[in-house]
Amino acid sequence: MDLGKHRAGYVAILGKPNVGKSTLMNALVGQKLSIITPKAQTTRHRILGIYNDELSQIIFSDTPGVILPKYGLQKAMMQFVLSALEDADLVLFVADVLETFPEDEILKIVKQVKQPVFLILNKCDLATDFEKEDRKDFFDKELKPADYLEISALKGTNLDVLIDKIKELLPYSPPYYDKEAITDKPERFFTAEIIREKIFLNYYEELPYSTEVQILDFKEEPDIIRIEAEIHVERRNHKGIIIGKKGESLKKLGTEAREDLEAFFDKKVFVNLYVRVAENWKNSDRYLKNFGYSS
Repeated sequence: MDLGKHRAGYVAILGKPNVGKSTLMNALVGQKLSIITPKAQTTRHRILGIYNDELSQIIFSDTPGVILPKYGLQKAMMQFVLSALEDADLVLFVADVLETFPEDEILKIVKQVKQPVFLILNKCDLATDFEKEDRKDFFDKELKPADYLEISALKGTNLDVLIDKIKELLPYSPPYYDKEAITDKPERFFTAEIIREKIFLNYYEELPYSTEVQILDFKEEPDIIRIEAEIHVERRNHKGIIIGKKGESLKKLGTEAREDLEAFFDKKVFVNLYVRVAENWKNSDRYLKNFGYSS
């Protein structure tokens, strides 16, 4: 590898909740690193996904959807967004082409970004030419982006073009991470995220937003990985809902999580789940620190 010709840098993926940021990063990296559900604000952490080829390394930062924070957890989530912007060489501002966009919190943040901003209009396979042009005109006027691209993250449309555009703007640099690396997060993190994804998919209304998953034990043996995890809920009645009648809901959750974990680790997995009440954890500095949301 000729390091003099090698490019490397950080690319922050920014956008409102549920516009397809996580789907985009997973597609660009070629691996499911960020969990995906139909519910907004599924992503809570800054998750790095690393794209490598012979002469480049692109370090994508998937970030929580930008909102005006109302409590401690959301404030911590927005700090992850700001830290990703501080490190970034380039920002991908992802917008849903079908969504209306009033002046709001995210536009205020994007307008303050000093790095080049690419406007990425996602889900363009679902929009008319008029709708796409209307969205583009709006953002051209509001943000004056350095470049513009229509994509479908779900179908992979124009992602190869996006990668080429990013490479052209990254600085010449040796790789920041090993060329075989695809993320900086440990196995325990992805284990907790996969379990949390199943909570979002199996439970309704506000309950998933009031839960957090903590890995108590992760033992990798030659033929199996043994995992013990604790699901924290804010209220006692939430605990009963998670467990379900005769434990059936928790059993179903554990089975679905185990299946995805076995696919993720390519190994047999045993999962033991517990449920614990942690009142008001979303506003507790102690709990937020234990869950990895603050230093």
